[in-house]
Amino acid sequence: MTAPAAAPPRVLAVAGSDSGGGAGIQADLKTMLALGTHGMSVLTAVTAQNSLGVQGAWELPVAAVRAQYRSVVDDIGVQAVKTGMLASAALVETVAELVAGTRAPVVVDPVGVSKHGDALLAAEALESVRTKLLPLATVATPNLDEVAQLTGITVAGEAGMREAAAEVLSYGSRWVVIKGGHLPGDAVDLLTDGTEEHWLRAPRHDNRHTHGTGCTLASAIACGLARGQDVPTAVRGAKDYVTGAIRAGFALGGGIGPVDHGWSVRSAR
Repeated sequence: MTAPAAAPPRVLAVAGSDSGGGAGIQADLKTMLALGTHGMSVLTAVTAQNSLGVQGAWELPVAAVRAQYRSVVDDIGVQAVKTGMLASAALVETVAELVAGTRAPVVVDPVGVSKHGDALLAAEALESVRTKLLPLATVATPNLDEVAQLTGITVAGEAGMREAAAEVLSYGSRWVVIKGGHLPGDAVDLLTDGTEEHWLRAPRHDNRHTHGTGCTLASAIACGLARGQDVPTAVRGAKDYVTGAIRAGFALGGGIGPVDHGWSVRSAR
């Protein structure tokens, strides 16, 4: 009789669905599979979404989100949690309450807008993100648009990234990754806990098919943390994975295509 295989590290994504498959829960689960973990999901919202943008979004009831979370955590357990699109103040506060009772590292991707500029978080939910969710974050991963939403700081260069990081850390996150992908030049991110600084640089690939980069990075960080890596190691590995996924991104539909979540699996063959 063959002994059952040991379960891989378990990572839970709490996020919205992207019907086009490039971002959201779909990107989270693809990333988790590619990086050798067992991905699980709590769906917070459903979007009608494709390569051209978001055509509609509907949040799930708080009770449905709570039931999904308890079902997974109480039976299966988790080694890391990643949060993404939470849509409303009620959902942010519910997820914060659930995460606070879970003994696992938490990666908070404070999703506010889509790749196409569509709003994915109600304006009145921002204060709940600042005061309820970010204080629970092992790592927060805002892009520059989300930095502006949360802090009011418009980042124009690397000096501004340091200022933005200090402001986000003031909300209580242990570490923050300020994603500078919207700046010209190399793709540069700043990881800091207010004491250590790690500047992560990668060449910018001539590829417009970058849908899902934020979800993918946050999920990849969660995978590293679930494996027991420290934060700088997990973030460096996630940066490398996302850079490869952008390089391999492909056209899909008439707009911005997705990154290729399976590139590392094929490269390993």
